[in-house]
Amino acid sequence: MFCLRRCLRLQPRTQVCSVSRQRVHKLASLQKATALSPKKVQSLLYPFSDLEAYLDRSVDRTPFQLFHPSLEDMVKAEKLFCSSPSHKIDYFTSAERLDHVPALKQPEVCFIGRSNVGKSSLIKGLFSLTPEVEVRVSKTPGHTKKMNFFKVGKAFTIVDMPGYGHKAPQDFVDMVEPYLYTRKNLVRTFLLVDGSVGLQKADLIALEMCEEIRRPYVLVVTKIDKCGHGTLLTNLMKLQNVVKTATTSCFPQPFLVSSLNFWGIYLLRCFITHVTGSISLKDTSH
Repeated sequence: MFCLRRCLRLQPRTQVCSVSRQRVHKLASLQKATALSPKKVQSLLYPFSDLEAYLDRSVDRTPFQLFHPSLEDMVKAEKLFCSSPSHKIDYFTSAERLDHVPALKQPEVCFIGRSNVGKSSLIKGLFSLTPEVEVRVSKTPGHTKKMNFFKVGKAFTIVDMPGYGHKAPQDFVDMVEPYLYTRKNLVRTFLLVDGSVGLQKADLIALEMCEEIRRPYVLVVTKIDKCGHGTLLTNLMKLQNVVKTATTSCFPQPFLVSSLNFWGIYLLRCFITHVTGSISLKDTSH
């Protein structure tokens, strides 16, 4: 991997987003990450690299590295997560039923997962360069009761869906399934799984739902900072086996993230801008 400092020096015209209106997390921007050691930068950008040393040689690494964009592409993606007068990023509206969902034309991605899996925290991390965007995060499971829409300029929309499982809204199925089935501008569903506990029964049901809908979706492994390498690898390999043997619409690569430490946030930003057609990437292969 190229050293981030060197990469940015080689791109003198590249301007990384800067935000000064409110306090921004110290790792929200790639530019801030240049103060870290190359090893820590590698962990931030490509979290799977931390696990490779613990994998048996017989394990195929390819499915975990299919999407491997350059640092320049990550910088381009980051710019889209910076609000400006001509590119407004903000909470747009909420909906409790399908007939309340706003009619929007730009590409849309949505995040679903068990209650307390970290959906809102992840979205807050994605929007950390625009801290004025109000993403409500609660320690109480089931806090999100509505579909919350966030517009990223005219580029795309991110939707925070209610959690399933513990304390899920009673009308969760009536609210979420019709949206997933009928939303024409939905380009990707991100199904979140808690990396510290692995796939649960409710997650498998959600995965089956995504398969029945037959629209492209992606697995995001959250809270990778909450457990050791051994536990995370065990849960990750079980998840990967399910993806390999029981799915046809799921992107083969799971995305590992920590909203607390910002591991994987930059990579996920880049993937979102990629699937929404917001930026053109040079090369996503490893």
